[in-house]
Amino acid sequence: MKGMIPEAALEGATWRKATRSNTQGNQCVEIAMFTQGIAVRDSKDPNGPKLMFTAREWDAFLEGVKGGEFDLA
Repeated sequence: MKGMIPEAALEGATWRKATRSNTQGNQCVEIAMFTQGIAVRDSKDPNGPKLMFTAREWDAFLEGVKGGEFDLA
């Protein structure tokens, strides 16, 4: 993980939230894709910290999600 990134680096970002997210208080994250990687932020705190992941790190995370690596027992 690259870590937290300055706000100025994300100017003009198009943030996307999961289509299954709603306004009923569910916790959700938003992502923005850049040539340097993928930025992630908390949708409930859009002015809060953002994290940047490389494309390889993001792909590994998605594979883990699809494979059930993060499922609760």
